[in-house]
Amino acid sequence: MFDKTAFEGVGRAVVPADGWYEWTGKARRKKAWRIRPRSGELLLFAAITDVWEAPGGRSVHQVATVTCEPSADVRDVHHRMGVLIAADALETWLHGEETLARTLMRPFPDGRLIVEPADDVDWNAP
Repeated sequence: MFDKTAFEGVGRAVVPADGWYEWTGKARRKKAWRIRPRSGELLLFAAITDVWEAPGGRSVHQVATVTCEPSADVRDVHHRMGVLIAADALETWLHGEETLARTLMRPFPDGRLIVEPADDVDWNAP
């Protein structure tokens, strides 16, 4: 990510979440999967931030999560996953040298995520 000129000057942040959803299958027949931490703690998704100067002088603050190859836990439901930052590496991601932050952009260790059918979610609810 840091090698691309589009990412020059971006800030780093994290997006906390207790899990996320992925879908597999064909359109209109997709199956939802819930992915959550086995530990029950919050996940910290690596993110980048920037401010886009829109036409007319308006500033638009932006954030985007960073992705990587999937861990063994996730690879059966998706070809990539968000980079998850361990709590003890948070300072490195947010404020560390770019070379150190780059080492964190890898799949979450295998066995730490639960991937389960999300059959209990009503996706058609308003």
